Amino acid sequence: MLTNLNLCLDAAPTFFGYFDLSIAPPLLLYAYIPIFLLSMFFGFFIITNDKKSKINRYFLGITTSFSVWILLVLIQWVGVYLEVVQLAWQLLILPEILIFLFSVLFIYSFVLKKNPPILVKVVTSLIIITVALVLPTTLNINSFDLSNCEGVIGSGWSIVYLFELIAIIFVVLIALERILAKIDKSEKIKSFLVSFGTVIFLSIFWGSNYFAEITKTYEINLIGPIGMILFLGLVTYSIVRFNVFNIKLLGIQALMFSLCFSVLGILFIGRIQDVHIVALVTLTLVVILGYLLIQGVKKEIQQKEELVKLNKDLENLLKQRESLVHLVTHKVKGSFTRSKYIFATILDGTFGEISNEIRKISQQGMESDNIGIETVDLVLNVSNMQKGTVKYDMKQLNLKEVVDKVIAEKKIYIEERGLKLDNQIKDGVYNINGDVFWLKEAINNLVDNAIKYTRAGVVTVNLENKEGKIVLSVRDTGVGITDEDKPLLFTEGGRGKNSLKVNIDSTGYGLYSVKLIADAHKGRVWAESEGADKGSTFYMELAAV
Repeated sequence: MLTNLNLCLDAAPTFFGYFDLSIAPPLLLYAYIPIFLLSMFFGFFIITNDKKSKINRYFLGITTSFSVWILLVLIQWVGVYLEVVQLAWQLLILPEILIFLFSVLFIYSFVLKKNPPILVKVVTSLIIITVALVLPTTLNINSFDLSNCEGVIGSGWSIVYLFELIAIIFVVLIALERILAKIDKSEKIKSFLVSFGTVIFLSIFWGSNYFAEITKTYEINLIGPIGMILFLGLVTYSIVRFNVFNIKLLGIQALMFSLCFSVLGILFIGRIQDVHIVALVTLTLVVILGYLLIQGVKKEIQQKEELVKLNKDLENLLKQRESLVHLVTHKVKGSFTRSKYIFATILDGTFGEISNEIRKISQQGMESDNIGIETVDLVLNVSNMQKGTVKYDMKQLNLKEVVDKVIAEKKIYIEERGLKLDNQIKDGVYNINGDVFWLKEAINNLVDNAIKYTRAGVVTVNLENKEGKIVLSVRDTGVGITDEDKPLLFTEGGRGKNSLKVNIDSTGYGLYSVKLIADAHKGRVWAESEGADKGSTFYMELAAV
């Protein structure tokens, strides 16, 4: 207990030895304590969802500054030690300014979807520094009324109230810019709700403080927290309706906590005659929050019903696509196989001697059929991998042996295209757990991809053991990858804008199958390129054992 400090004349330390609840307005604790708890709950719950988000940090700044402001005001009303009350009066200007500063930064970032410019941040920092310097001066608190145990504000507060009014206008202008812009309707509604809640909160907060000071009727301050209720209520509705902050669960929890805190505040009412007022306020809050809860849940139910319907439609479409894929691929594969058999019988002399021209055409036809059969098998494999029907026979193996086998098989094909193969794999053990067949398919696709998109130059293959990861790289001097095409890589059917001009057999399934195989081995794939005609390097990374 702070026995060395002086007591206020009209106070006695009856509550925990530090406060006197009898000197406070009857509704003070009901008006302040629930909002304090709710503000802290909102701020810290949202920031823990995403600590890196600037919007979340600014929102925490609003709720924390407001909570500190409430604590200081509570000390002003019910504190019994003169020095502590005087300190509360002296510090009050700082959290009050911070509430408005963080509100401007929050609305700017939330509504305009961008970080505040450097100028705004510089001005904000200068204001905070200026206020911190003014704290111990008479510009802040001119004198202290010992008889009433309250501070007499200085001339600096006139500038503070003017600044707060400008901040409200600034928030309104930001909101109007967004609302009048040609954007999605849901974005407009979301921006309006949060901006409107912020303006209402700041306006009621500013008005209650300003007029309380002018009239010296500080009970008007009790109206101030109402604005925070509306602000948090609209933010809550936005969370439930539009998933603001990406935490819909918070919306439901906030509604329930609001009701709990409102009822909790009744415990702090000192006079029974005030219960009617409290009951009316609580009932109003229950009606408003209950309506928001029902609307939010109703919206969720409708979305879930639509999602179930879409899932059923998607399931039917996938079954139809699966049947169509198998029908087409088997038909096409059968046609390629029969055609290949015809060319094979021509080449093996079944139909007698053939001319060199016919032999050349037959060889080209057979090669074309082989490519067609490989393409059909690739599409079927991807379809089976997507469904999860492919069973991987995971065993320990040396990936170098698999890569060497692929290179040996591709050597003649590479030389026929006038390219050079550069095997830079150093001797060593590159052990992993994997399926030999499917890993060979993946490596084969990566090397094939490099060959098909390289008109001249070198295809370089390398293996490295990097900190427990085996990394296969296939580098070429081919057409390269543009920034526009990079997002299409490793996606189903994804291929570059001009890929068919270079490789007429491109299906967009080769690299996608590589990704599926790498995923099944708990690895990853990626590609790098400096741009068009600058070559590219494709990587597959797998865990070493």
